Amino acid sequence: METQLSAERTLTEIDYLRLTRLLLQSEPGTSEAIQDLLDNSVLVGSPSVAPTVITMYTQVLLEHVPHAARYKITLCYPDDAEPSQGFISVLSPLGSSLIGLRAGDVAKWRTPGGEERAARIVDVLFQPEATGDYTT
Repeated sequence: METQLSAERTLTEIDYLRLTRLLLQSEPGTSEAIQDLLDNSVLVGSPSVAPTVITMYTQVLLEHVPHAARYKITLCYPDDAEPSQGFISVLSPLGSSLIGLRAGDVAKWRTPGGEERAARIVDVLFQPEATGDYTT
């Protein structure tokens, strides 16, 4: 379930605080990738985050590398996760590989079975902060 942090990550201050709280409430070792993200991200205020950055509840269009299959997902907290509906937990390998990246970046992660995966972020379709929602 390892995630490879390859590009610079940007987190809003509110996402940082909520992810920190989520990790404190989770089982130890739940997501080393999220802890690494918290330790190494650039923090910005919600009104200042670029509209191309993936924040919590952002909907993105991904393109699987190298197969070019495209799919939409929405990054969410574990309680809201519905993978069959495209709602992917930030604590999942895919979710933790996406948060803080930007359109055009490539997310890389390892499945629970050990397979390496990658997807290019084609577009940010919806970001709460871009619509003035700084509390979601």
